[in-house]
Amino acid sequence: MLHLTAKNFQIEVKDTSLPVVVMFYAIWCGKCAMMKPVVEDIEKKYAGKIKFCEVEIEESAVLAAEYAPEIVPTFVLFKDKKSVGVIGGMVDEHTFESRMLEILS
Repeated sequence: MLHLTAKNFQIEVKDTSLPVVVMFYAIWCGKCAMMKPVVEDIEKKYAGKIKFCEVEIEESAVLAAEYAPEIVPTFVLFKDKKSVGVIGGMVDEHTFESRMLEILS
């Protein structure tokens, strides 16, 4: 997953033609650590079709405030340069992939 900050968020998320999944996480979050390999597996499956990125909420407080994740991990999905949906918390790989595809369709 591509690491995002306020400096590269616009280019990597808003200025791309691909749908984007952004994982908002915290270093101290155990559930985030457990979800990361799940998302990385899905990322491999959709390489070149969907871009996967991550934002550490304490490092990028401005982005966290703008997209206001209530829990971590929170996944904000973007399509056509705008936020189109959110997946919050821990879910299994099948559920995550199904929700992601439904939101991005």
